[in-house]
Formats: sequence, structure tokens, C-alpha cells
Amino acid sequence: MTRLKIRPLLAACLLATMGTATSAADNRQGNDAMLGFTSAGAAAQQSLEQRFDALLDPADQREWLKQMSSGPNQVGAPHDKANAEFMLAKFREWGWDAHIETFSVLYPTPKKVVLELQGPHPYTAKLNEPAVAGDATSSIQDGVLPPYNVYGGDGDVTAPLVYANYGMPDDYKELARRGIDVRGKIVITRYGGGWRGLKPKLAQEHGAVGCLIYSDPHDDGYAEGDTYPQGGWRPADGVQRGSVADMQQYPGDPLTPGVGSTPEAKRLALKDAKTLLKIPVIPISYADATPLLQSLTGPVAPSRWRGSLPLTYHVGPSTAPVHLTVLSDWGQKPVYDVIAVLKGSTEPDQWVIRGNHHDGWVFGAWDPLSGNVALLAEAKAIGTLYRQGWRPQRTLVYASWDGEEPGLLGSTEWAETHGKELQQKAVLYLNSDTNGRGFLSAGGSHSLQHLVNQVADGVTDPETTVSVRERMRARLLVDGSSKDAKPAIKEEATLAAQGGDVPIGALGSGSDFSAFLEHLGIASLDLGFSGEDDNGGIYHSAYDSFDHYARFGDPTFAYGVALSKVAGHIVLRTADASVVPLRFGDFSDTLDRYVDQLHKLLDTTRKDTEQQHKLLDQRAFALVSDPTRPVAPPARDSDVPDIQLAPLDQAAKQLKQSAQAYEAAYDERAAAGFDLSAGQLRELNALMGQMEQALSDRSGLPGRPWFQHMIYAPGMLTGYEVKTVPGVREALEARRWDEANQYAVATAKVLDRYRAQLDHLTALLKKAS
Repeated sequence: MTRLKIRPLLAACLLATMGTATSAADNRQGNDAMLGFTSAGAAAQQSLEQRFDALLDPADQREWLKQMSSGPNQVGAPHDKANAEFMLAKFREWGWDAHIETFSVLYPTPKKVVLELQGPHPYTAKLNEPAVAGDATSSIQDGVLPPYNVYGGDGDVTAPLVYANYGMPDDYKELARRGIDVRGKIVITRYGGGWRGLKPKLAQEHGAVGCLIYSDPHDDGYAEGDTYPQGGWRPADGVQRGSVADMQQYPGDPLTPGVGSTPEAKRLALKDAKTLLKIPVIPISYADATPLLQSLTGPVAPSRWRGSLPLTYHVGPSTAPVHLTVLSDWGQKPVYDVIAVLKGSTEPDQWVIRGNHHDGWVFGAWDPLSGNVALLAEAKAIGTLYRQGWRPQRTLVYASWDGEEPGLLGSTEWAETHGKELQQKAVLYLNSDTNGRGFLSAGGSHSLQHLVNQVADGVTDPETTVSVRERMRARLLVDGSSKDAKPAIKEEATLAAQGGDVPIGALGSGSDFSAFLEHLGIASLDLGFSGEDDNGGIYHSAYDSFDHYARFGDPTFAYGVALSKVAGHIVLRTADASVVPLRFGDFSDTLDRYVDQLHKLLDTTRKDTEQQHKLLDQRAFALVSDPTRPVAPPARDSDVPDIQLAPLDQAAKQLKQSAQAYEAAYDERAAAGFDLSAGQLRELNALMGQMEQALSDRSGLPGRPWFQHMIYAPGMLTGYEVKTVPGVREALEARRWDEANQYAVATAKVLDRYRAQLDHLTALLKKAS
């Protein structure tokens, strides 16, 4: 990662906008009014947060990280359980009511893994990560599982090898144009370009009998920087482990979709679990990949498919067969969720939930323990405040989840087990995961955007001494100025340049917020610092260690403290606000952008289709194909019919009007010190806490009913990456035209229900006590 560099002209413009501009959004309620508080309440809250900050000690986080990453930390490992018990004792020491909640989940582990290149130049893959100098834990072998992809299938196959680049849908189209068929073959893909689980899934769908996923140095090795231990990037023998479960169907235990993995839960047979793959798949290093790639013949790979290894990249097939064996133990393992509670004094039935996972693929110093120790620091400080006499108005729930790495197991099973109660009581879920050094990244429900901005504006960046929010703004402005910036980034940079709130991102998947936001409809956030650290090269490897983090992550743990401040202030404000600190106009503004993006997507798709048809009709693709290296024309895309986005346009317009009416009523009540009776405030806050649920539909998204949020979801063909207004957007992208029209209507109905609930809130605010 490169350091932030602001060109002089842009820097001057940035300083000017920071100092003078105000956005229309900020003008709604004034720049200085703390959302959800009276003026007296805001002053008391600032004092509380200052006391909280003074209790945060980076030495604590360093000590806890070193201890918790000192042994293998995967699901089922003794050290994973020991870490849970350690945290349980700490929470109780700090005054929390804490317990461990255990679930039994399907967690296959490798019994036998073999990868061999046969023929005249045989090679047997090492499939292990050797110790490196200066990394104390890298020499530990006892309890360390070999590199593998959990939830891939078992198998013993021998077949030719084909290279499929990143293994995404367009890559298979390119292979087809070159006459390469992967049926009956083993596919080798490189990490990147999309979520790892899509690579074997798509290989399986195209008829492959096995899949290999390797880390090319072009993406996270020596092409990015010095390799470990000289630098932070992936060494030749480094391997990225990871889940390949089809989590776009549903996360959690593959055998208990939609219900918690409790002893009495009915479990699916392995053959009926939709998220399990049928073909064997393993991850390998670029050292092991090199002989395999060298064995490939056939056409030279397209230029954008070529990595940084010292060889000519061919697509295959290989001159000699490859033998792949994966045999697993398909048993159950326990996951240990550590749950700590401080009961609210006046609103005990409204919960503010803070979570981070504690399991890793091996030692897990970066992922996840750097975020987990920040959570522990918050809990220690809050416990001290509690012992000093402070009481949260709402109940605080701090959770350290187990089993996130295989498939969000611990958080999903807990959320599914307690789903009805959570939908009645939870007003916020705040997540973190990996934490590094640099810029705050924030994503989540856009009704929480102003709260995030107000908190970030009050936390000082450890390196620059400006606020965390202004560093966020600077990075977005620089990123948006790039000629290669995506249109959505340019839109957000334009908004950030106005000097008001910095837009937060939307959430897809990849961490423990998923069950709360996308299944239960609970307003959620995900936070973390990154951008100036070197963690990409050791992601999910045995080199994700304390020694690596202490050199290339956050050496002083100053950004661990910064994360504790940002997350802790959000938790404390949500706990003690007179009115739950949500601002619905920010969601309405964001929705307008999403609907506009759908119109642009439809227009672009229509124009691109017309252009492709014209080129096909002119035989242009055939005429430019080199006869000695033929590339067939692409398959003809279907015509774009009339798509009706008018229902979404109308729903967004009416929501805008309702949001404006709500904010006018809110401003009036805030100016009067929220002069509502206790009963009226309780009714108001209860309804506000359930607003996000109004954006859900119990029927769920097409083909995956577990995902019920109609505005945010992970993409079926992007994995972690979010698709906004997913029912419509993904239908347009996949050219499922009838489905696009259907979900434009269905999503508009959901937005109308949300608007009706917002109108109810407005009516409650207008009732004087």
C-alpha cells in the first residue's frame, strides 16, 4: 500500500473545502448538535467519552495480541478455546455479566492432501509453509492444519490442467472463445478478481473435476514490495487459506440454514447442503504453482491474465496430467462465542451490540485479533466507568465470535438462535475485524452515516493530528481524482468535497455483520483502519503473526486505540442518546444515488448490447482474429427490452418527502429538549430501533431467501463485494429482464413500508408532552 499523497492544487482545494463548505445534509441539524442528545446531554456525553479515552492503554492491546496469537487459533484448536476462556475471565474481572455460548457446527479438516504433476517432469507440491527468520511462531507445527480450503469437496482425480486466470465468469467466456473446454480437467486460478469461493464453484459449474487456487506475486507478492521477512508481502511458500462455502446462498453452519446449531436443531445430510462444493479444491503457493504453470501448452494467455512469475503464461491444457487428492474429516466441532452484558438502567430492552471474531486460520494476529484486542480495550474501559458509577441507559452486549473464518459460524448461529429477541431489542450491531494503520474505513446502514461522521470528527488521527474524518475525506478526494476511479467513487468524492459528511460504504459480506444486517434487518456498521500497512501478503497464512504485525501493522498500537475510540464512542452514544442516533435523510439521499446508478446501468447495457450486435453483424470480431491464433466472436447478448424502473423512482421520491418531514419534526423536538413523555420516548425509540427491518422482505432475494435485506447484499458473482438494490441490479447484470421488472416493484413496496414507518415516527415526534 502506498502512502497518501495529495497533489499541491488538490491539497489547497481540500483545505478550502474543509474550512468553509457545508453540505445540505449538515445544514439539516447544524454542524455542532450531537445527534440524539439535548445540549446538556451532549456536554455530559463528551465528558464521559474523555474519561473513556483516558482509560485506553496501547500496552494492553500489545500484550493481549501477543498472548492470543501465540498458538494455532482455528476452530477446534485448544488455543482457540483457551482464548475464549481468557476473555471470559477478563470480562468478568471488568464487571461484565459474561458467559460462553457454544454451538456444534460442521467443520471439515484435512486428513490427506496430495498434489502431483505427473509425466516427464514430475513434481510433488510441498503444501506447507516453512519457518522464517525473526518470526517466533512460524516454527510451530503442533496443531497447525495444512493449508486447505474448508467446505471444498473430497476427491481423488487425475486430469490435464487448464489456467483460467481469476476464474470469474468472463474468464470462462475467454477460454470458450479460444476453444478451451474445462470439462473433465483440473482448473488452476489465481487469487484476486473476486471472492475465492466463486473460483471452485464456477469451475464445478463448467464441468471441472478439481480446482487449484494460487497466490501470484503480481497480486500480493514481490511485485508489490519486499517479501516476508524482509518486507511484509507474501513469500514464495506463503499460502492463503480460506473458506469456499457458497456463502452467497447463506452463511453459517452448512447443515442448519436459518436456525441455530443447537443440540435439538434438525441438520441436513451432507448431500443436501447447498453451500458445500462437490469437487476437491486446495490453495497453493506460487512456489508450488510454478512447475504446474510451466507444464501448460496451448494458446498464450491474454495480456491481462499474465502475472509476475518468470514464465510464459499459457492457458493449457497441460502436457502431463495432474493428480489431486483431498480427503477430509467431516466431523462436528464446537465454536465458543464469548458474550458479555451490561444491563441498561432505563431502556434494558434496547440492545447495543459490539462484535469481533477471535478465531484465525493459524495464529491470526492481523485477522482477527488486531480488531479483537481493540474490542477488549473498550470493554475494560467501559467496565471501569461502570465501577465508577456510570450506567448505560440501554443494554450493552459485547461479543467475541468464534468460527468466522470458515463461514461466519459463531455470529450467524447466535443471531439465528436469538433472532426473534434481537429483532425486538437490538438497535445497533457494530462490527470490526482486521485493524491496521492509516485511514478509517466505515461501512453500514446509511441511517448511521451522520453518527459515524460526528464521532470520527471528534477522534484525532495518531499520525497527522487532524481528525479521523478529515483523513477519510482527504483519501476519498484523492481516490476520486484518479482517472481510473470508478463512477461510484467519483460520486462519493464529489459529496465529500462539499465539506459535510463523508459518505460511508455499503456492506456486502465477509465478516460478522451479515446475519444482523442482511438476515435480521438490524442497523449495522463495520469499522477498521488500513491503507498504510503491509498485511495483504500474509493474509490467511501462517505468517499472520504477532511478529509480522508488530513490524508491518500498527507497531505502536496507536491505531488500535483509535479504533477503540471510534467504536467505543459510537457504542456509548447509542447507549445513552435520548433518541436513538439515526438520520433517515442520509439513507434517502443514498437511495437516490443507487436508483440513479440503476438507470445508468440500464442505459449502458442497452448501448453496449447494440454495439456488440453491430460488430457481430459486421463480422468485425472474425475479421480481427489472427487465423494462426483464432479467437471466436463472443456469444450474442440478448436484446434489452423495456425495463420499468418507475416504481423505484416514485418510491424514492416519496421517501425523500417523508424524510424531510421527519427531520423537520426532529429538529423541533431537539430544540425543545425532546419534550416528550417517558412513554412517548420509549415508543419512539422502539420504533426507531426497528426501522432497518422495514427494508427487509421475508421472501428474500431471488434464489437465496436467507438474504432478506432489499438494499444491501453480497453479490452472487462478487462474493464479499456489495450489490445495492440487489434484486434489481443483479437481474440487470445477468440479463434476467423479467426478474428485474419484478424486483423493481417488490423493492418499491419495501421502500413504501419503510416510508410508512418513518411517517409514524414523524407523527410521534409531533406529539407534545
